[in-house]
Amino acid sequence: MKILVINEPFIKDFCRTQRWAARTRGRVLRAPDWLAYATAVLENDGYDVQFLDFVAKGWDKDKLRSLVHIEQPDVVVLDTTTPSIYSDINCASIIKEEAQSKVIMVGPHASALANQTLLDAGGSVDVVCRGEYDYTVRDVVQCFGNGGDLEKIKGISYVEHNGIHHNVDRPLIRDLDKLPFPAWHHLDIMDYFDGGKLFPYIDIISGRGCPNKCIFCLWPQIMHGLKYRLRSPKNVVDEMEFDLEQWPKLKQGEFFFEDDTFTIDKKRALQICDEIINRGLKVTWSVNARADTGDIELFTRMKQAGCREVLVGFESGDQVILDNINKHLTLEQSKQFVENAHKAGLVIHGCFVMGLPGETVETMKKSIGFAIEMKLDTVQFSASVPFPGTEYYNICERNGLIKATSWEDWLDNGEQSTVVEYPDLSGNEVEWYVDKGLKQFYFRPGYMVSFLLNTHSLPDLYRKLRGFKNFTSYLIKR
Repeated sequence: MKILVINEPFIKDFCRTQRWAARTRGRVLRAPDWLAYATAVLENDGYDVQFLDFVAKGWDKDKLRSLVHIEQPDVVVLDTTTPSIYSDINCASIIKEEAQSKVIMVGPHASALANQTLLDAGGSVDVVCRGEYDYTVRDVVQCFGNGGDLEKIKGISYVEHNGIHHNVDRPLIRDLDKLPFPAWHHLDIMDYFDGGKLFPYIDIISGRGCPNKCIFCLWPQIMHGLKYRLRSPKNVVDEMEFDLEQWPKLKQGEFFFEDDTFTIDKKRALQICDEIINRGLKVTWSVNARADTGDIELFTRMKQAGCREVLVGFESGDQVILDNINKHLTLEQSKQFVENAHKAGLVIHGCFVMGLPGETVETMKKSIGFAIEMKLDTVQFSASVPFPGTEYYNICERNGLIKATSWEDWLDNGEQSTVVEYPDLSGNEVEWYVDKGLKQFYFRPGYMVSFLLNTHSLPDLYRKLRGFKNFTSYLIKR
């Protein structure tokens, strides 16, 4: 069987794999890591697979049509997000027009709204693999190849006999060490860029899921569950060495641990650091972290093992907002985290969300002031977006707060769009304060000087200059 796994075309620089699917303000383009896992599983079972990232290559739907017409694949796997779903379905239709392919859809939108996705597709999508799909896609492909029964496959929704069927959920993968490493060999890591990371960079996922229950967070609620499942430290560092063999230029760039919160299990985080140190592996890396985790011991060991930066979801500078979103975090914990991380010599990237339940103009001002007061190295401010399947979406829908009339409204000319209107706070106000926060933080003369002076290498200078250019292009358009 011939299989195509595709990050399908949409708008330029659209980043499907991030938590807020959009064209980012810094024009970040992240490799489609979850599709890379599914591709590797298929290859492990001996299937003929091509893994193609149309967005990274700048290819359009005409290219998709031409490719499918020439290749005539048996199966095509497509990713989905809420803002792109109508375009994703259109891509499925193009595939059906050009070949007799079976079309499988994966990703958060199709997982959360499988029934609606299949109805909207009108026959152009055969199966939706819901949630964590690494092995589910393989099982569906096997079924297509041997004429098996889709009823026996857990975690799928499908069209059969003019009806839509929803099988029981598939249990989450228990032993992540058994997964093959992502099929990066199909891609060129030089196609991907993030101004907050050294160039080139690559994602590594050492664990899946998150035990915290923040109401807005997409991946734990829809895809990977509320339990943090861990890979062994040996398996994680084996992958780092494997990636370095494939992409030697990573030695001047960095790895990014895309786990929801790498620091939540201190013992295991220390073991990964020790594994890196004991192998004499000279690498740079960064992680996602929570502000109520980590201490001097952990941060010092991380720094010794090559960690450069921690990315932290502070979310808000107002305690009431943090409580409203089930963050289970205090402002004092955030301040202590920053103090500890800076003592250890780590760079801190702070993430803030504007427009969450209870937000006001005053609380948004507090968040901007809090970010500056903590002396963070870099920040991002985002407008809150309720994605289907999250508790935040359910709250907004129950209270009639969603002003959007179409999934296409989740973007505004490719940029992140605010689709929520509170009685005392408009979406336009939220967007205005997002931009204000970015400008107020980054355009301080003292900050800009120190940002450039604290440049340690040519890759560091490159990512800063390119990131600044991308960021200013966004502000100019605004």
